Amino acid sequence: MAAFRMANSPDHGKMPEILKKRADFLAAARGRRQGTAGFLLQARDRGDDAPARVGFTCSKKIGNAVMRNRAKRRLRAIARLKLPDAARQGWDYVLVGRPDATINRDFGDLCDDLSHALRKVHR
Repeated sequence: MAAFRMANSPDHGKMPEILKKRADFLAAARGRRQGTAGFLLQARDRGDDAPARVGFTCSKKIGNAVMRNRAKRRLRAIARLKLPDAARQGWDYVLVGRPDATINRDFGDLCDDLSHALRKVHR
């Protein structure tokens, strides 16, 4: 059933490359940041024309592994919807989950939070 849903889901663009190295996460943490009710967005301009990259992190403050993974799934979903159109080339983005809010906030509100945070970061 899950394969059926994924095969028939609307295509909202290609997900940006995923950040994996600790150094990339630390560099993004030194960049610009914008807090929202649902998460914290950290962003940095790498200074090149390579495609945007995105990373996701949730600390143990979020809860146990099940809760952290649920929060990261929700963050990945909003990134998949919004970043293909709104992300800038040469930028790294890290979405940091917030306790309770990332899991319990309405999905539409999380999407609006990301749009708002991206506008603020790119000023």
